[in-house]
Amino acid sequence: MTENSSAATELAVPTLGELLDGAVVVSLPMRVRFRGITSREVLLLRGPAGYGEFAPFPEYDDAESAAWLRSAVEAAWLGPPTALRATVPINATVPAVDAARVPEILARFPGARTAKVKVAERGQALADDLARVAAVREHVEHVRVDANGGWTVGEATAALAALTADGPLQYAEQPCATVPELVEVRRRLAQQAAASGGLPVPVAADESIRRAEDPLRVVRAGGADVAVVKVAPLGGMRALLRLADELSRHGVPVVVSSALDSAVGIGAGLAAAAALPDSGYASGLGTGGFFEADVAPPRVVTGGSLAAAVVAPDPERLAALRATPERAHWWLARLARCHELLRTS
Repeated sequence: MTENSSAATELAVPTLGELLDGAVVVSLPMRVRFRGITSREVLLLRGPAGYGEFAPFPEYDDAESAAWLRSAVEAAWLGPPTALRATVPINATVPAVDAARVPEILARFPGARTAKVKVAERGQALADDLARVAAVREHVEHVRVDANGGWTVGEATAALAALTADGPLQYAEQPCATVPELVEVRRRLAQQAAASGGLPVPVAADESIRRAEDPLRVVRAGGADVAVVKVAPLGGMRALLRLADELSRHGVPVVVSSALDSAVGIGAGLAAAAALPDSGYASGLGTGGFFEADVAPPRVVTGGSLAAAVVAPDPERLAALRATPERAHWWLARLARCHELLRTS
């Protein structure tokens, strides 16, 4: 286990008063609908080491959300782990947009050689996915798709066969919702590949890791070739590094990704990715471009990479993006409940 992932840097939970001192809730307007939302609400904490982000999605319960609070506290009270590199390569992220909008989306990621394409969107057809992926392939070398668990086993195997007819996929992220389904999809993909003499599409697990009590269960069951990991749901940068260390023993590489984070949360993701050896996979941390406005100036993508430097929110941006008093009250009440869970755990 590395020094970065060592349990030696134990995190003491601050008092609720310390968390509330300087806490601010903001609402970030989005350029396109993503995860069914058009604005992203985020609670930022200020601590002795900088800022942390507490932003579990509204449907998450307090028990799950407490890990996101631990992550925010780690960032604000401990700061980032030691970096191994100064920059992190990122993938372009293409939402479930019409294929005609693909060039516009990719232009936000100059130099990116990898793109993650959303598929299996509710209300759309496989033909929409095929057109979107084909449009991406015209511009980007490596393509991966993300179904967010939206397919059945049969739909996944059929869709992935169609999506690889004109070119390979780097991997398919969370093609189905459950671990047994992922195991079965991998089995069927292996059978298809053996019959055709090709290689099976690798399967990446996202929700099956970040929303599981045992993040390694999907790997032990044989349901993943790649692990997509996110700082906040796992409880912080050092928790992510510990999990990556364990996954490496199973031969499973990790891809550090965003949970639709603000500039503060992206900073934590980049810090975690920069503290890991280069896996050869681009990270999914280039999502800042989905916001019309953010709490800090946008990071500049250079040569398909982002600098791993920590950023601080801009006071004028914080003031302009403040959430309504009603929403701020909702978030602060949620913060208090999750703090109690952390304090007593």
